[in-house]
Amino acid sequence: MAFESNNFNVAKKENLAKSEFNVECNISAGSSVAKILSVSLEGCVENYETLNGVINYSGYIDSKIIFLNDEGEINTVCSSCPLSSKFEDEIISNGQTANISLNIIDYNIDSLNGDTIKLTAIVEQSGFIIESRQTDSIKSDDEDICCKNDEISIIKFIGCASSKSEVKTEINSRNKIVKILLTESKAFVKSVEAGVNFVTISGEVVNRVLYLNEDEKFESGYVYETFKEEIELEGTTRDSLVEAEALVRPDQVTSEIVEDDRGVKIVVSSNINFKACAYNEEKVEVVQDLYSTKCDINVITQSFSMTNVCKMDTIEGKIEGNMALEDDKPRVDKILFSAGNNAIITNKYVKDGEIFVEGIAKTFVVYLNDETNSINSVQLEVPFSISDKFDGNEAGKIFAAAVIYDSDVAVKRGRELFYDAKIKACINYCSDIICGVISEATCLDEYQEKDYAMEVIFAKQGDQLWDIAKKAKIKESQITEQNPDIVFPLNEDTTLILFYQKVS
Repeated sequence: MAFESNNFNVAKKENLAKSEFNVECNISAGSSVAKILSVSLEGCVENYETLNGVINYSGYIDSKIIFLNDEGEINTVCSSCPLSSKFEDEIISNGQTANISLNIIDYNIDSLNGDTIKLTAIVEQSGFIIESRQTDSIKSDDEDICCKNDEISIIKFIGCASSKSEVKTEINSRNKIVKILLTESKAFVKSVEAGVNFVTISGEVVNRVLYLNEDEKFESGYVYETFKEEIELEGTTRDSLVEAEALVRPDQVTSEIVEDDRGVKIVVSSNINFKACAYNEEKVEVVQDLYSTKCDINVITQSFSMTNVCKMDTIEGKIEGNMALEDDKPRVDKILFSAGNNAIITNKYVKDGEIFVEGIAKTFVVYLNDETNSINSVQLEVPFSISDKFDGNEAGKIFAAAVIYDSDVAVKRGRELFYDAKIKACINYCSDIICGVISEATCLDEYQEKDYAMEVIFAKQGDQLWDIAKKAKIKESQITEQNPDIVFPLNEDTTLILFYQKVS
């Protein structure tokens, strides 16, 4: 057999098409709802299945709603609403690894009926798939086939692994705590490193707790706790390319008031899901060019694309903005609290050596109006854009997650709200590399037998040994053995003499 397969696999990451769908949620508040003050919604994926042409997945929407009941009390209801959806695309194949992101871009309160809140969440689904894509290549040990081999670098997908961990943080208070209204918990990955058969993910959990003290004042505080999670992932080395994410399960965040001799504190427990994916850069030998000394060959060259993963990066920045109340809204005489902090990323790109992450920061501001003696709320939306120097291709793929912290809202002249916060984003970046390889070759008609014993070749300055041999349909060794004083590439026009053994 003249040719054998020499196939290899390369890593390929493909974006899933972004789309929107609606999820209807019926939430029991436990007491009669007079007014909604803030809504915090977060989408989570629990399970998925990749089949040929489709990814089916299920999850839930976690809701934390602060409301005013008929007795004028401020309460909170936390609930989970199930959801399911799918991606359809011909690039999806059975068993592929998927990473699915859910973004709650908006919602509608459909009705308030007693203690039941009916809302419709508008969910944006996006993500990517990772596959180990086979590339066809050939090799030959046939003595009549001359091959020019080359070593190329390829990126191979090793796999993904996940784990779970609990992180506890504490917030101390000078005053007695009457009630916890809201706990917002986010995880942020700062770095990811590969070891021998394991990956280490480092970062921090950002918690914000809103509570009511014994003086009937609303207080909130941020607290941060670092984490370092080691995940077993067979096949990784210290030189592996790795990427990771850490997601807090919002339905599994608990807050507990603890009193002891030293005072009062809130203990927050956050359950985090970790996921790491690894890639290796390897060398493979492929046939760059070939010919036969006996027959014509039909050669098919195939181009292939693979994804190169870059080292994870982080960028930080500030968000500032003003918003004037609409005319039908009562003026702000006193801000009670803000809740439902969230950052929605709308755009990310690389331009002129910088990476940009853009989006909208959202929060609810709950306030008092003295004239009507009423508690009111308004949703504040502030656009943001953060950037940093970045060495990357503008055509690359960017996957980003952002966390807001140290947020604050102030009022100016009763009708203008000023928002101030910090934001940091975790960046996973990759780019596609396109290469070519001979994927198939077929032997055709045999050459006619040479009917002469000698041949003269007039070679030009700069000609390479391989090109001369390929044109003459002989082995390189015959040229060098019969023209031992010639050096390639030729430094001048040269006459080469070739001798053939003629068999009677």
